[in-house]
Amino acid sequence: MLSAKSLFQEILDNDASFRLFCSIAASGEAQGGWENGRIAALVPQSQRALAPKIARHGADEDKHGRIFHALMRKRGLEPVPVPPDTDYTMLLERNGIGLTHDKLKADRPLTVDDIVTYLAHSRVTEQRASEQMRLLLRLFGDHQDIGRAVRMISHDEDNHLAYCHEELLRLAYAGHGRAIQRILRECALAEIRIYRDVSLAVMAHMGRVLRWSRARNALLALGIHALYVWERAVGWRRMVTLEMPERRDALGGPAPKAAEFA
Repeated sequence: MLSAKSLFQEILDNDASFRLFCSIAASGEAQGGWENGRIAALVPQSQRALAPKIARHGADEDKHGRIFHALMRKRGLEPVPVPPDTDYTMLLERNGIGLTHDKLKADRPLTVDDIVTYLAHSRVTEQRASEQMRLLLRLFGDHQDIGRAVRMISHDEDNHLAYCHEELLRLAYAGHGRAIQRILRECALAEIRIYRDVSLAVMAHMGRVLRWSRARNALLALGIHALYVWERAVGWRRMVTLEMPERRDALGGPAPKAAEFA
């Protein structure tokens, strides 16, 4: 029977598919770390109180990238190049979602509108990250090899999502509500399309590595398309709502000191 657990277990058990999965994940986390680091450095003066939180966000993403590399090292594996069609963060940027790398590479301070765009984009993508990690937490939270990594990353992603909610609500109360809702909707509709495309690409690559049958590939693709139809119809709305989180000031202060994952 094909289930989420059996699918992930098959990927986990095979060195080649596990290496590909971790390489894709590590690359995306490292890119997120760089982007947040640059945004923290360029925050406008009126929003300087946000800079430490954005830097903390970036430090968490960098940590996640190191965790995926550590998981590979524990099995004696080296990372592989990330296929371009599976590069979620690159495809988001190419489709105009978030702040461009050209803007982040410049030394000019960002504007408040840029910060609104960044936070709205993050609210959408962190919703996806939080949901994915909660799924892995449910399936593998007690796994001997990857359980600790899953628990750590899931906790961080929930913090990131809470931070986005709280800061966007603060900016909405300051008069940016209409812009926030517009950007959230645009980001959500673009993200679900890109997520569909990346999911199809990842499964296609995994299918070749694991030598899945045509029938199994077709069934997985059908499931991905069905999820997209649901998200395009109603599911995107969960990505644009804002509510004050239970975790207040989730990224306040420096990252807690802990032994590096290994």
